[in-house]
Amino acid sequence: MHDKVAAPSNGNLIPGATGDWEVVIGMEVHAQVNSRAKLFSGAATAFGAEPNAHVSLVDAAMPGMLPVINEECVAQAVRTGLGLKAQINLKSIFDRKNYFYPDLPQGYQISQYKQPIVGEGEIEIEVDGTAKTVGIERLHLEQDAGKSIHDQHPEYSYVDLNRSGVALMEIVSKPDLRSAKEAQAYVTKLRTILRYLGTCDGDMEKGNLRADVNVSVRKPGAPLGTRCEIKNVNSIRFIGQAVDVEARRQIDIIEDGGKIDQETRLFDPGKGETRSMRSKEEAHDYRYFPDPDLLPLEFTEDYVAHLRHDLPELPDEKKARFMAEYGLASYDASVLVAERERADYFQAVAKGRDGKTAANWVINELLGRLNKEGHDIADSPVSADQVGGIVDLIANGTISGKLAKDLFEIVWSEGGDPAEIVETRGMKQVTDTGAIETAVDAVIAANPDKVEQVKAKPSMIGWFVGQVMKASGGKANPQAVNEILKAKLGLE
Repeated sequence: MHDKVAAPSNGNLIPGATGDWEVVIGMEVHAQVNSRAKLFSGAATAFGAEPNAHVSLVDAAMPGMLPVINEECVAQAVRTGLGLKAQINLKSIFDRKNYFYPDLPQGYQISQYKQPIVGEGEIEIEVDGTAKTVGIERLHLEQDAGKSIHDQHPEYSYVDLNRSGVALMEIVSKPDLRSAKEAQAYVTKLRTILRYLGTCDGDMEKGNLRADVNVSVRKPGAPLGTRCEIKNVNSIRFIGQAVDVEARRQIDIIEDGGKIDQETRLFDPGKGETRSMRSKEEAHDYRYFPDPDLLPLEFTEDYVAHLRHDLPELPDEKKARFMAEYGLASYDASVLVAERERADYFQAVAKGRDGKTAANWVINELLGRLNKEGHDIADSPVSADQVGGIVDLIANGTISGKLAKDLFEIVWSEGGDPAEIVETRGMKQVTDTGAIETAVDAVIAANPDKVEQVKAKPSMIGWFVGQVMKASGGKANPQAVNEILKAKLGLE
């Protein structure tokens, strides 16, 4: 996997006792295919069933049982390849990857080796404002293994085959990543693309997306070092921690005169360390050979074109459109397209309204409150129509920005139509210049010392605005207050 390497990125060097080091990272992400049935059987894939409730004779490797390819899984793999701007191979081969494990009933895994369904592609990531293209080496289909359970009885281990045969897409990156941040950004972006496509739900807590992280270190420009694979890392946060910990471990060993053994390791987030699991196997150790029970997988260009036609708008394209159509900054557009539901919500708010104002309300008010309360946008207590209603009331001058925030709190807690709430609770801002002048005169009369100060330092007018707004209970039109104050204080 580390045969071809991108040029060094010197902004990510790690200091050591003997100088700077560069970390080289490649990712193997296992994404569970969104499909109701398994890759080679009709057994269900639903999560959370009783142990061994979703197991067919094929999944249990009963003698004489033959695998039959699930067409939907093939379609999902092709869709994913198209979303990764990758080469789609019209002919691919399923192989047997031979190894023994208690929860692998066949004694081999049906996977793909030299002829995968998807070839080279790429993903664009952004870290600290800098864009980078990360190469995709391949995507292949394979079946998942079962699960060994060790904590139910001190003397026994149990095997649950519910996951056995579930379809996985293994997405292998090129070793183009140079920091923990880049590794995290890559998996985050990949998960976003999969969710947009609907090919994997990306739920890392359920194990539906997990990453094997290959880490090596070298002096900048030197040949590649020996890599270690950190197996089954199941959160974005842990991916970053695992890279940092493993890179430092390898640097310390080399600087102490030792050498790195090629091996598979596990990351222990509790102890903040990686530890050895087994020596890292090479391809020949698995004795790959074409599965004699499965013919080569072949389809036509028309089949691929049909799937391409039905692809949704993907994050990069949506971001570019949001910037062009709504005049959004790159950062704001990136935040809004990070989840498909979030982008849809924003578009509903922005329809027929000022895009920048809509983005400001969705990002700062709504998402800020959702994060604070631990909600997803899917279960937001405030709908897009309600946020849009608040934006409308600001735009037509019915309420001020401050009153709008008060209104948002009411809608969040109690629900209701924003316009009706403003009407029934008397929240309309005061635009009557006579009433505002009266409040301005009172503030000026009560603060003669401040009047002298503001004439010498006009920026102090903000203090007067605040006092008038306070006197009006936040209902005075801020723009009118500013204009009247300037006239009364002779600042125009």
